Amino acid sequence: MNSIVKPGQTITPSHSAALALADESDLAALMTRAAQLRDAAHGARISYSRKIFIPLTQLCRNVCHYCTFAQTPKKIEQPFMLPEQILKVAREGAAAGCHEALFTLGDKPELRYETARVALAELGYDSTMDYLLAMAKLVFDETGLLPHLNPGVMTADEFAASRAVSVSQGMMLESVSKRLCEKGGPHYGSPDKLPEVRLATLAKAGQLKIPYTSGILIGIGETRLERVESLLALRDLHQQYGHIQEIIIQNFCAKKGTLMADVPDAPLDELLWTIAVARIIFGGAMNLQTPPNLNEGVLAQLIDAGINDWGGVSPVTPDFVNPEKPWPGLDNLARLTAASNKLLVERLPVYPAFAHQSQQWQAADMATALLKRMDSDGYARRESWTPGCTETPPGNIEREGWSFAPAASTASSTGIEALIARALRGERLDESAIVQLFQARGSDYQSICEAAGELRRQVVGDTVTYAINRNINYTNVCYLSCKFCAFSKGKTTEALRGKAYVLESKEVTERAVEAWQKGATEVCLQGGIHPSYTGDTYLEICGDIRQTLPDMHIHAFSPLEVSQGAETLGLSIEDYLYRLKDAGLNSLPGTAAEILDDEVRAIICPDKINTQQWLNVIETAHKVGIKTTSTIMFGHVDRPVHWARHLLHLRDLQQRTGGITEFVPLPFVPMEAPMFRKGLSRMGPTMRESVLMHAVSRLVLHTLIDNIQVSWVKMGEQGVIACLNAGANDMGGTLMNESISRAAGAAHGQEMTVAKMATLLSGIQRPARQRTTFYGEVQAHADQLIAHQLSSR
Repeated sequence: MNSIVKPGQTITPSHSAALALADESDLAALMTRAAQLRDAAHGARISYSRKIFIPLTQLCRNVCHYCTFAQTPKKIEQPFMLPEQILKVAREGAAAGCHEALFTLGDKPELRYETARVALAELGYDSTMDYLLAMAKLVFDETGLLPHLNPGVMTADEFAASRAVSVSQGMMLESVSKRLCEKGGPHYGSPDKLPEVRLATLAKAGQLKIPYTSGILIGIGETRLERVESLLALRDLHQQYGHIQEIIIQNFCAKKGTLMADVPDAPLDELLWTIAVARIIFGGAMNLQTPPNLNEGVLAQLIDAGINDWGGVSPVTPDFVNPEKPWPGLDNLARLTAASNKLLVERLPVYPAFAHQSQQWQAADMATALLKRMDSDGYARRESWTPGCTETPPGNIEREGWSFAPAASTASSTGIEALIARALRGERLDESAIVQLFQARGSDYQSICEAAGELRRQVVGDTVTYAINRNINYTNVCYLSCKFCAFSKGKTTEALRGKAYVLESKEVTERAVEAWQKGATEVCLQGGIHPSYTGDTYLEICGDIRQTLPDMHIHAFSPLEVSQGAETLGLSIEDYLYRLKDAGLNSLPGTAAEILDDEVRAIICPDKINTQQWLNVIETAHKVGIKTTSTIMFGHVDRPVHWARHLLHLRDLQQRTGGITEFVPLPFVPMEAPMFRKGLSRMGPTMRESVLMHAVSRLVLHTLIDNIQVSWVKMGEQGVIACLNAGANDMGGTLMNESISRAAGAAHGQEMTVAKMATLLSGIQRPARQRTTFYGEVQAHADQLIAHQLSSR
């Protein structure tokens, strides 16, 4: 291959350099470069969309010479699918786990056929477009499937109306060659196939910010140069508007009964050449797709040429455009993908880059629907399990749910193995490296979990620790407006579960005494930021407990309460922490951290302390001799890059102070959270993401924070086991009267008894040990309680 595109080059080639590719004949070199570009951007993932195919009408005003989808009125039973027929297919698709409803139809048949005009009138619509929009809305409202529309050439007004009822749209450019529209060409007699008409439509979609699919059809008489020109026309539009989310390279397959029935199919080498050139022209990030059902037996070569997507594949409906080419079964497609050392990952009709910016690219209802169906990477969420629910979490996470075991060739990638090795040496991984760990799937996921589990065994052994404690949430009244909190009561949260309450200091102390009498060694005190509370309130609560229970460990007040308390008394953070310490405070919970990234905090807790303020309180606490825990609350609007930044903040702080005793991942419980109820967040982290948070934190924080805790309240018993096998070593507290997670909708109870914990751990042959807050040995009164609980099982 000549020097047009050099290995390691990340920019896309200029127009002249791209045009020169038309003369490039070294297919092997082109494919090698294309695969490198693809792998750098997409890793081992090959995506697909699980869809249903709704052929709204097969009438079309165009007469493409290769098409069997378009029919004349005499050859079809009915001009349009009826609403009840459409809903029947949509409901079958929803039951089969599909996310996408692909509407394909002929272009404006009412402009050609009286039959179409009459049928539309009988249905109560003026145009095919009006009917399409109504049916897309019907499918979305009744089944939740996400409509993707392929109606062909559209006006700006039609695009604006369609945006409200679809998440994405598409139209193949096919070719910019006007020659193909001349007499004798495949597009002769098809006014909507004129290149300038199609390019104008693509531009309108970009202007209205509609995620769009386009591509080219090869083997219909075009030259290689014309293919490159077509690809460049698409790239120019994308560079102007940023709206093209995928490029399809589709190979012509001759069909009986068409004017091109005797034309040879597009040769495989031409298809591979075009895929590779398209990848080079668009660069690694663009999603490049070739239909698998049109290329049975050569899927590995398509992957080698640079694709990263198989397009829509349906477990319910045939490919009505190519009915003679059945879809591959999804398990079989996953096997064939794995044979190329790639992992088949399900996506939504909107690709991840667009899904992450749904507020920009979607109407409000569509944005909400996408959030509920996506994971943190923007791919399809393939499970209904969510933190806090009682549903059994999914199994075979490392196989992405496929029914077969990964092939031997799908070993973890060398890149992931190298990152694991660096972490095991105690090196500080950078942000991009940690993101790679969080995005791991398949064998990479399994390797990370196994490495974290083995590291845990080496650092802290097999024993699972826990504390006997009581959570005392002294008030749920709060003047802040955190979008994730279902516990607090304020003007905007009165409709959420539970009434407002305030516990006086005397009652807080009485509850602490009850806990002590039941064997607790710790009380954890937190609450809302009550508008009448001052720093003296927290000092009073702390002092009353310490006076009554001199040996009780008081673990209380997040950096938020500390900051507010200091401010109300006109004290510095340091001076106020000294006062709390003198009043009896032993340690601070590292809650209110949520996500230590102000981009996320501006969305979920805009009036809370910012990242630097949180870090300053924690660091100052360590300075005055108060140890703290650390937390992360994840799985809402955040992404792996935010998790990486969070862990690095904690790692760097711990490197300076050494005052953090443990790291506690807190999966977002969505059910009653205001931002989820308003459609502004995801459904919490997936099980894969939840387990990875524990595993990756074990690796990233190695040598600095030894204890990784799993929340049984949020993860449930099976989730706890998964996390304990992936780096976690602590189950936190027994939590008498836990209320914050329950307010958010968690259903795993208020207390985990010692007996129940022992039974759970016996199933994975892990011993349990009660600990103090600082992971020391417990006092005698707690040992006696454990003996009593075990004897009463």
